[in-house]
Amino acid sequence: MHRGLRVVAGLFLGFLSALVDLLVVVFARKAAVSVAGWERRRLRSFLGVDSAEPTKAQAVRYLAVRAPVGLFGGFVLAWLFYGLAMAGVIAFRLFGEGIEDGLDWAADWVEFVWTGAVGVVLLYIEIQGIIGVVALEGKVARRWLGPSEAELLRLRIDELATSRAGIVAAVDAERRRIERDLHDGVQQRLVALGMLLGRARRNPAHADDLLAQAHEESRHVLEDLREVAWRVYPAALDSLGLVEALEAVADRSAIPVRISCAELHAAPQVETAVYFVVCEAVTNAAKHSGATMIGVDITEDAGAVRVRVADDGVGGADPAGGGLAGLSRRVLALDGTFDVTSPAGGPTVITAEVPCG
Repeated sequence: MHRGLRVVAGLFLGFLSALVDLLVVVFARKAAVSVAGWERRRLRSFLGVDSAEPTKAQAVRYLAVRAPVGLFGGFVLAWLFYGLAMAGVIAFRLFGEGIEDGLDWAADWVEFVWTGAVGVVLLYIEIQGIIGVVALEGKVARRWLGPSEAELLRLRIDELATSRAGIVAAVDAERRRIERDLHDGVQQRLVALGMLLGRARRNPAHADDLLAQAHEESRHVLEDLREVAWRVYPAALDSLGLVEALEAVADRSAIPVRISCAELHAAPQVETAVYFVVCEAVTNAAKHSGATMIGVDITEDAGAVRVRVADDGVGGADPAGGGLAGLSRRVLALDGTFDVTSPAGGPTVITAEVPCG
C-alpha cells in the first residue's frame, strides 16, 4: 500500500513537472540540467529508477521526450481519481440514500452487481496503466540519461560474482573429468600392463608373446596419457599456434571438419578459450549428432573473436549439458557470450564471442 501511494505521488508530481519540462525545452534550455536533476531525484525517490547525471544536450533531449510521458501519466491518474469518485458516489447512493429511501434490493441487485463487476475490471486496467507509465518513465530515463555509476557498478559486481562462480564450477568439472579419464583409461591399462609383465615373469616359455602384448599395451597407455594431457592443455597451442592446434583437432575427429580461421590478435587466454570451444563442440558433434560435416569459422571484428561451429546432424543438443555448460562458463569468465541453437532435426550451431583482451 505504501509503495502504491509513493508511485501515485511520483506520477502526480511527474504530471506537474511535465508542464515545467515543456516550458524549459521551449523557452529556458539553460535550466535543463537543473530540471533534469529534479526529475532524477523524483524518479529515484518515488519510482525507484536511478539514472546518470546528464550533460546539457542530454538533459534537453530527455525533458523533450519525458514531457509527453508525464502528461500521459497525469491522464491515467485522472481516470483513477474519476473512478474512485464514481465509486464513492455509487456507495453513497447504495448505503446512504438507498437505505433512507427504502431501496428495493430485489429489483436492483442485478444493476449493482453489474456495476461492481465493471468497476473491478476498470480498476484492473487502471492499475496496469499505472504500471505501464512507471515502466515507460524508467525506459525513457535509461535511454536518454543512461544508468548511474552506482547501477553500473552493481551490475558489474553481479556479473563478476556470476563469472567467479562459473570459474569455480568449470575448474571442478574439469578436475572430475581428468580424474575420470585417468581412472577409467590410463589406470586400467596400467593394471593390464602390470598383469602381463607378471605373467611373463611366471611363464618364461611364453615370455616373448606376453612381452609383445605388454609392449602393445604400453603404447596404448602412452596414447591415453597424451590424450589426457592434450585435453588439459594442448602443447601445440603454444608451440605452433591456434590454427595448427585446431587442424590437429580436425585430424583426430571421426567426422570431416572444415576450419576457416582468420589471423587473430588476441591474448593467449582468449585463444585457449577459442580452442576449447572448437574442441568440445567437435567432440560432442562426433559423439552425438550423427553429422557428416562440421564447419568451424573463426573471425575477429570490433575487438572480439567470434567462433561459430555448425554441424548438419540431428540437433537436440542440450545447452545445460556438462560439456556445453562448461564451455559457457569458460567463455563468460572472459566477459564473452555463448549461445547454442539446436532444434530437433538440426542443424546445431554453437556461437561464442570473446573480447580480444
